[in-house]
Amino acid sequence: MGLHGDALPDFPWDGLRPYADTARAHPDGLVDLSVGTPVDPTPPVVREALCAAADAPGYPTTHGTAELREAVAAWFARRRGVPGLDPAAVLPTVGSKELVALLPSWLGLGAGDVVVHPEAAYPTYDVGARLAGADPLPADDVAVWAGRDDVRLVWLNSPSNPTGQVLDVDAMRAVVEAARRIGAVVASDECYALLAWDEPYASEGVPSVLDPRVCGGRHDDLLVVHSLSKQSNLAGYRAAFAAGDERLVRRLLEVRKHAGMMVPAPVQAAMVAALGDDDHVAEQLGRYRRRRARLRTALESAGFEVDGSPAGLYLWVRAPGAGQDCWRTVEDLAGLGILVAPGSFYGPAAARHVRVALTAPDDAVERAAARLTGA
Repeated sequence: MGLHGDALPDFPWDGLRPYADTARAHPDGLVDLSVGTPVDPTPPVVREALCAAADAPGYPTTHGTAELREAVAAWFARRRGVPGLDPAAVLPTVGSKELVALLPSWLGLGAGDVVVHPEAAYPTYDVGARLAGADPLPADDVAVWAGRDDVRLVWLNSPSNPTGQVLDVDAMRAVVEAARRIGAVVASDECYALLAWDEPYASEGVPSVLDPRVCGGRHDDLLVVHSLSKQSNLAGYRAAFAAGDERLVRRLLEVRKHAGMMVPAPVQAAMVAALGDDDHVAEQLGRYRRRRARLRTALESAGFEVDGSPAGLYLWVRAPGAGQDCWRTVEDLAGLGILVAPGSFYGPAAARHVRVALTAPDDAVERAAARLTGA
């Protein structure tokens, strides 16, 4: 049986309010680097497609238009190294968070079942397991859960939110092979996949769990979750999709039909335009690359350590040496008028880091950098 709301953990962001107040009191104002909310314009090609499809008096289909599903399949082949994805194995979703939160329930998990997720992880993996009445298990090492018949779902997140870590082909393949031996589903959250900064991923791309090198060309028991929020500035459109095993997609489709969970028709048209246009994605990556370089240089000049962060929309930062408690670092930066997210939001393994978002306007990034460097 699923859990009632009062059995869920407190919403972590509420704990940032006192530090936001401190940062807001800075004479030069608040620079909010705590949340990965896009701030740059939605690309014209996407807005034009939305407007052109605005006359939509009928209900959209839950499975999405054939045009959208074909666009997703073509995008996987062009940008993700996944050829031959069946458009029938694509399902549009209302953003990616709802799928992350509800997937364990829709797969029929419950008491006694285990959901594996990364040790430093987006909190919704844990919450989704609890909503279903299952047990979350934070584990980065496959050996922790390999061979356990109670493990029913394994979440991957590459590039990681919050750390930016990228799983290479060998690491992903090890997870897929171990999960297949016990009959578990592997769900891979790849929402930051196009935001790669360091080599080899900047030039070769971030591997997908559906890449033939990872899965052997078989998508059974595999599901990718992807969002257009970050790469195309579409967070307000709630434009995302799942793809992979057609059997799994059909199962999710049936549930969503009964629940009436449909992506609006104009948003589907906008998604087609976004998926077919690589120029706006490259332009946005250029913005984030500049902001990332400016913030990283400033943080390191101020004595902070930036760990990993080869991809994604964040810098994973700690105080020098072993690092102090993350809340002390949050407090220190709030004193400079800079608000960041404490690592503890992402699990005990992250308690000495803070997450610094790149999603702030250029002038705000410059103000933060100047405060960090004393310029």
